[in-house]
Amino acid sequence: MNNQANKLNDLNRRGFMAGAAKTFFGVTIGGSLAQMYAGAEAPAGEVLHAPAAGFGKAKSVIYLYMSGGMTHVDTFDPKPDAGNNIMGKTKTINGKGDIRLGHCFTRLAKASDKIALVRSMTSTQGAHGPGRYYMRTGYTERASITHPTTGGWVNKIKENRNPTMPGFVTVNCGNGHPGAGFFEPKYNPLPIGDVAKGLKNAKKQRGVSEAAFDKQLDLRHQLDAEFDSKFHYGYKNVRAYNEMYDAAVKLMRSEDLEAFDLSKEDQVMHKLYGSHNFAKGCLLARRLVERNVNFIEVEYGGFDWHNDNFLAMEEQIPVLDQALSALLTDLEQRGLLDSTMVVLATEFGRSPKVNSNAGRNHFPKAFSCMMAGAGIKGGHVHGKTDKTGENVVEGKTNAGQFNATIAHAMGIQHDKIHYSPSKRPFKMGG
Repeated sequence: MNNQANKLNDLNRRGFMAGAAKTFFGVTIGGSLAQMYAGAEAPAGEVLHAPAAGFGKAKSVIYLYMSGGMTHVDTFDPKPDAGNNIMGKTKTINGKGDIRLGHCFTRLAKASDKIALVRSMTSTQGAHGPGRYYMRTGYTERASITHPTTGGWVNKIKENRNPTMPGFVTVNCGNGHPGAGFFEPKYNPLPIGDVAKGLKNAKKQRGVSEAAFDKQLDLRHQLDAEFDSKFHYGYKNVRAYNEMYDAAVKLMRSEDLEAFDLSKEDQVMHKLYGSHNFAKGCLLARRLVERNVNFIEVEYGGFDWHNDNFLAMEEQIPVLDQALSALLTDLEQRGLLDSTMVVLATEFGRSPKVNSNAGRNHFPKAFSCMMAGAGIKGGHVHGKTDKTGENVVEGKTNAGQFNATIAHAMGIQHDKIHYSPSKRPFKMGG
């Protein structure tokens, strides 16, 4: 029974990857190209070629996470003919190509030639914690193990393009983020809590000269030498501590440290993105992409709108609209969008039917996400929900398949097996 289920899952994933490649990358995936990442068999006599267009174009990923469960009906999947009990006060505006958006996305509508929407996301996880975990890792929570997030996988598999910078940074993500999961601690993200304050404790204390600092480092190595000689190679936590300590010192002495200082940006750029902390996180993400950081995740919380959905929408979505459209435009103008994948994800949607408190409840059965850049064909939509936004009727997509598409864009073989410390096999995307 399990073998049959695994075969069906492989077929579903293969179908999704082919469909996503056709929709997002503007190509039809089949034959030898599918063989390179989806496990499909090549036709007899066909020579294996390079993967399909879009494979490996992304040098960096900016992963924007909408915590709380972003409503799909009011944002990326409006239903203008569904009636007031579904749409409430939300109106629909037209974007480029096949894109239709909720009316609060006035800026993004003008930049929608850069984005592709996934309107067919679905999940079995209807509570916030398990939903966030599943979306980020592609796996359901287990008490016995912590799975790596997409950023953790990227940090483990992809070579760090800037040795003085971390390969994985999280912004505004708080506690409880799975990070690198069961991978060694050195693959965990560098967390940034308050973007405005930059990277804390990253400079020498005032009055400490370079020579004095070097002397302190030498003393630290001398004091730890005997302990390290005994435990460095046998205990990964000891090894990881030394690696992270040395990486921190390297960053402290690098010119790249100023990437975390938003005061280096002029007021025109701050005004473009907006003053909200999430907007500052998006601006920081662009600065980190310029310094060749592989994966940056920025969280924007507060989407749990059980009450007053339409009031909250008018306050919160414009912040996202401004920051996201600014990020896409800024990356494009700097020549970085072709090599940077921008992803927007959330743990689930909100109930299409408005509740008695003018709000929407948790709704994992159908929701929407977004991708842009790195070969993504803009103005397109993958998947479809029914006329009320309640059921996925085309292109059903789960978190694992969504994350596998990110892997494809980064040139990562998403189905390659990696083993946990307990020797259990896992692959990126679930």
